[in-house]
Order: sequence, then C-alpha cells, then structure tokens
Amino acid sequence: MLAGAQPWLDGLPGLIAGLKRDWGIAVGPPFGGSTEAYVARARDADGRAAVLKLMIPRPGDHAQREIATLRLAAGEGLARLYRYDSDRGAMLLERLGRSLDELALPIGQRHEILCATAERIWRPAPRSGLPTGADQARSLARHITATWARLGRPCSARAIEHALTCAARRVGAHDDARSVLVHGDVHQWNALEGRDGGFKLIDPDGLLAEPEYDLGVIMREDPAELLAGDPRDRARWLAQRTGRDATAIWEWGVAERVATGLTLTSIGLQPVGSEMLAAADQVAGLDLL
Repeated sequence: MLAGAQPWLDGLPGLIAGLKRDWGIAVGPPFGGSTEAYVARARDADGRAAVLKLMIPRPGDHAQREIATLRLAAGEGLARLYRYDSDRGAMLLERLGRSLDELALPIGQRHEILCATAERIWRPAPRSGLPTGADQARSLARHITATWARLGRPCSARAIEHALTCAARRVGAHDDARSVLVHGDVHQWNALEGRDGGFKLIDPDGLLAEPEYDLGVIMREDPAELLAGDPRDRARWLAQRTGRDATAIWEWGVAERVATGLTLTSIGLQPVGSEMLAAADQVAGLDLL
C-alpha cells in the first residue's frame, strides 16, 4: 500500500459499509496483490458476480481517469463498469476470469491477444478531458530524469539519453486529430478472461494518444525475450499486425522501458526492473527503425 494511506485504511470498513448500504451489494474477501486499490469480490442486488474496487487516494485524478475511461469503452475491451462514485473512488466492475499471465501462453500468442484486446478500446474520445500522449511523454521524461538521479544512475547515461530523445519525438508527433482512447498499460497481468471466450483489460490509465502508445507498452514487457533476437523485430511485428507505425511503437517502448525499469528498481521489484534497464542499455545502441 502507498505511504500515507493509513487514515484511508482506518476508514475502509466504514467506506465499504456505506457502499453496501447505498448500492445494495454484498462484499466478499479481497483479492491479493493489489497495491493501489482495495479490490474485493462482490455481488450486486441481482446476485450478479462483480468486483468492488476502491482507489487509495493519491495526488492526481487517477480514480476519475479510470472511471472516465471505463465509461467511454462501455465494456468493449475493458471490464464493464456497473456503478461508480468518483468522490469515494469506488467502482463496481464486471468480474472476469484468469489473467493472461496465469495461462502461461507462448509469447507470440500473448501478443496476439493483447493486440486484439487493445484494438477494441481504441476510439475517438474528443473533449473527454483525459491527458494526451504529449502529456504522457513529458511525464515519462520528468520521471526518468528525476528517478535516475535519485537511484544513483542504475543504467547508462546513453540509455537515459535515448529514452529522453524518444519521448521528445513522441511529444513532437502528437496529433489531436489522430488520437484515440488508449488503455495505457497493456500487459499480461492486466488482461483477464472474459465470459465470451475472449479477453478484457483492467486497470486502465486512460489517455488520448496515438494507438502506438499501447503497443509501446507491449514492447516494454518481456525484456529477456526481446533481447533473444533482433529487438526491432517485435516492433515490426506489432506494426504489421495492427497497421500502425513501427517507429512510433519503438520509441514509446524505449521511453516506457526505462521509466518502468526505474520505477520497479525504486520499489525493489527484481529481477524485472534490472532486466528492463539492461535491455534499455542494449537497445540504446540500435538505429531507429
């Protein structure tokens, strides 16, 4: 749980009791592994299986962004939102099945599923108030610069320069007219089995960006497998599969890999944090697509 969340945790039983009363829901035991929200099994007034998600308060508008994204997607590619209360950071969501990670599928099959699921979300969403891809690229650059220095430079200066250059290029390439609703964190732990035999995503960050942003997150993941061959092949495959731009996918992947590797290193989530930074060091010497 986040530092400073103790007052919220102390009030959690009362918050749950209020939602049970107001929404007529039954709340069961929580799921394990959540770090930024309380997530529990629930049933609505009709007995429908659901999930109660209560966001831990933190700076920014994370709960509002997630709610807005879920409403815009309307159950297409994302878990369906049954009820919400922005002020209380509360959501009642469709209950889904196993995560893609639990299924342990080959990486090519996983990538196909993630692409197909993300594509269902991409749609115009003008005037939704969500941050843009340019906003996100600037945020990644600020995070990379500050966290690298704070952690004592855990990867090469060349990797940092490469990531900052790629982030700046995505700022310059941002086009409101081409931007769509994107999930913002498309990976196998966020992809769960749906009742129709397909998959849906959970925990959206919610951005108005070029679709390549979501594909860049797929580039970020599985760093050891990325380095097993030509790292650029993954970007080329993702571009061919979705009809998107390989260079944009590559550049988002570079920025996301460094930013996430630094974040995971800062919280001690290893070895994946070090693996991402090692991959960033190696791809920094490659020419762009």
